[in-house]
Formats: sequence, C-alpha cells, structure tokens
Amino acid sequence: MQYRVNPKNGERISALGLGCMRFPGALGRPDQRQARDIISRAVERGINYLDTAYLYPGNEACVGAALEELGVRDRVLVATKLPHGSVRGAPDLDRILDEQLRRLRTDHVDYYLIHNVTSPGQWDRLRELGIEGWVARQRDAGRIRQVGFSYHGSAGDFPVVLDAYDWDFCQIQYNYVGESYQAGTAGLRAAAARGLAVFVMEPLLGGRLADRLPDRARRILDDASEPGLETPAAWGLSWVWDHPEVTMLLSGMAAPEQVDENAAIAERALPGSLTPAQHEVVARVVAEFERANRVRCTGCNYCMPCPQGINIPGSFSAYNASYAHGWFSGAWQYYAASAVRTSEPKLVSNCVRCGACARKCPQHIDIPARLADVGRRFQPGPVGWALKAWSRLR
Repeated sequence: MQYRVNPKNGERISALGLGCMRFPGALGRPDQRQARDIISRAVERGINYLDTAYLYPGNEACVGAALEELGVRDRVLVATKLPHGSVRGAPDLDRILDEQLRRLRTDHVDYYLIHNVTSPGQWDRLRELGIEGWVARQRDAGRIRQVGFSYHGSAGDFPVVLDAYDWDFCQIQYNYVGESYQAGTAGLRAAAARGLAVFVMEPLLGGRLADRLPDRARRILDDASEPGLETPAAWGLSWVWDHPEVTMLLSGMAAPEQVDENAAIAERALPGSLTPAQHEVVARVVAEFERANRVRCTGCNYCMPCPQGINIPGSFSAYNASYAHGWFSGAWQYYAASAVRTSEPKLVSNCVRCGACARKCPQHIDIPARLADVGRRFQPGPVGWALKAWSRLR
C-alpha cells in the first residue's frame, strides 16, 4: 500500500481509504457479515482509514461492530461526521458525539468532520453555539483528535470556509470531470497551500466513471489500455492520485474483490506518474462524458426516501444512460426503476414538487425540475397518460 503523510501531524495515511456509506444491504441496514469481510480485507491490504457518518443509517454501528469483532480498532483511523443541521444548541454536540462513540464502540474519533458544509454561514452558526470551545474540550479529553469538514458548496465560498478556523484537514469531491466543480482543482491547491491534509470523495463520481461511462468514452480508455490502466476505475483513481496535493482518496468498495482491485491500483499510482499522453486521453474522455452528462447525480441517496415513492437516483441514472448508451437502454432502466409493471408505479410524473429532496441534495440539484426533464424524456404526452391508465386498470 502507498502511504501519504498528513502535513498537519505527520501521520501516515493509506492513499486509499474505505468509504463505508455504500456497504451492501438495505437502506438503513448494512449487511454486517459483508461489511466485516470488506473491512477485514481492507486492513489486510494496508488500508488504515475508514469513513462513516452519523447520517448514514446503521453505518456507524455496523463499522463499530466489525472493528470490535475483528480486533483491529488500533490499526485503523476512524472518521465520522457531525450533522450540523441537527445541532440546535450546545447540548446536542455532546449528545451526538456520545452516541457516535457508543455506536463505534470506541473512546475516540481520529478524524471528526463537520458534515456537508455548503456555506460559511453554517460554520458561523455553529461558532455562535460554542463549537470552538467544545472542540477544544474534546481534544483535551482525547475524544477527538483531528477536526475538519466535508465540503459541497461553491468554489467561491471554499477559501472562506478554509480560513474560518484552524482546520486539520478537509474533504472535497474531486474527479477528472469535476476540476471546476465545487472546490475543484483551485480548492485542492488552496487547502494544500494552507498545510491541510486533503481527502477526496467521489473520485469515480458514484461509480459513473467506472462502469457507467458513455460508450464512446469507454472505447477511448479501452484503446489506450496498458498495464496498470486496464479499467476505467484505474484511470479515474490514478488521475486523482496523480495530484501530490491529495493525501488520501475514499472509495466506497462494496466487496472484498473491489478492495483488492483498488488496492493494487493504489500501490502504483504515485504523484506525477501519469504521462502527458495519458492526461490527453483523460481530456478526450472528459469531452465525451460532458456531451452525455445531463444530471450530476452521484447516487448518494441523501434525497431518499421520496414521499411519493419515486426512485430519484434510479431515474437520473436512467436519464443519463439514455444519452450515454441510447434512448432504449435508458428507457429500460427508467421503467425498471419506476416499478412500472406493478399496480402502483412510481413515475416521475408523481412528483408534487414538495422540495424535500432538493433541500437534502449535496450536489444542489434542482431535483423537481430535473425530474420533469426525465418525464419529458421517457413519458412524453400520451405515454404518460397511457402508463397511468394502465396502472389503474391493474
């Protein structure tokens, strides 16, 4: 395993971290056995950073149980996150951390993040509630070691958040189609210049840069394949690791075999290892991806469940697929995601524009408006009426 150094404390962190949000299982009920096997394989391969969050249903408890069963808590760095929107007063800070430590079956969190920061005002509100003094007390008590934030706001606000507190690290979304999105390349460099460790999430855009690339983009990578860069995932991860400012990237690996694959890539993907010709290949892929990319959904499921039962991530995935792989391929996915063969199909036309989904989306997608786009793509005029009539007859 390749290790990179946290510039704040000199800690050696595996270049590949395990993002635990996408463990197999039902929403809110991660499969404990499979999660344990994934964590076990990750530790075997030298991964020493695990990322979870209070708001990932059932996830902290799953991670804690696995670490205890495997007896490897002292071999890994555990990161979890404070849901700042749930903090109404200073007592909530203690209540939430106490619960997290119980779930994780540990007495400390190694890396503690303010979750899903989208604006400087969110940190200002926490500061008014006394979070700076609270963090200092938790550090002194040994319950929190490093403090950072995960970011989903604008490029312009990112430096403001960086300078709002003496952070130890930050976590940003970054991939080869997102150099100008959210913090982007400019934010990566700004954080590194301030001496922060920079952790990367969504290096493969929720898997879209691995197994859901447009056909023409996939052919570009297939034609340029070479040892170490045999798969789209290898290209995407290697591109991120090519940046020396990146301390670690998180991958939501859902099986031990995925851990093996990504760990093998991590061993070779050193900073500056991609050649100019390989960067040109990636640039061509970006051009094809942008041509087909219509909705920047990563499938994180923060928007779910929809009060109307609409499979929002599934609908967006189908919509993008219809441009990347052809209308019929996308339509098949959409009708499957909408359960159209049942007596109660959950079509995007069921949307009542309540806005509950958009308020929770870390990508700031206007979900009701984009669902309307999906409807126009897959349920034009008489098609939508026919589907509704058919479902009533069933």
